[in-house]
Amino acid sequence: MTLLISSIFPVVIFLYMIYQKDHEKEPLSLLLKCLLGGCVSTVLSLVMSIPLGNISGVFQGDFLSSIHQSFLEAAIPEELAKFGILYFLIWKSRELDHSYDGIVYSVFVSLGFALIENILYVLEGGFSVAIARAILAVPGHGLFGVMMGYYFSLARFHEGGKRREFLLKSLAIPILFHGAYDFLLFYMGASSENILLVIFLLILFAGLVILLWRKGLAKVKHHLEQDGKLLGN
Repeated sequence: MTLLISSIFPVVIFLYMIYQKDHEKEPLSLLLKCLLGGCVSTVLSLVMSIPLGNISGVFQGDFLSSIHQSFLEAAIPEELAKFGILYFLIWKSRELDHSYDGIVYSVFVSLGFALIENILYVLEGGFSVAIARAILAVPGHGLFGVMMGYYFSLARFHEGGKRREFLLKSLAIPILFHGAYDFLLFYMGASSENILLVIFLLILFAGLVILLWRKGLAKVKHHLEQDGKLLGN
């Protein structure tokens, strides 16, 4: 039970941080649908990752193998599955009526995925895995969700070519951040005997995490300010 709680708790904390900032709270029923949809997206991503995993033989060596694992087996199928669920549940919803709403719904989908993933990893790996994932993996998925939701809202409230551009960014930018994030971790693990390379990769990873937080918080602030102006706050 302790492991189960430790795998769920960081997800709840991140969701609360995003939810409580909303000027006009979203319906709990729709948020629950997004969270459950995110859970379902784990199955969708697994289905998509299977054929992509079968071409691993093309990617020889630690560097290319890490690219294959991070992008083709993780970032692309996972973010595509999340985006599909978000689009299906929210794109035509009347509840998506403010800029920040897209971030809220996207984060709930993203952390629905992270919830299932976290439970599976923590129950298998124990409390040390729970701590590591609470610090890195759960916030990572949450911030990928912020990126997706930010551009998803921009697409929803724009017409024409800009809409298509923002929708593309809503999918592509989380994939790039997620893939780069995982690549540095995978490549670090594959290069464990090369201490200098590991240190270099660790510095790059720390820089990426800082960049992800800065951009994520800036995007949250931007949409909240836009909504505040509209609501007269």
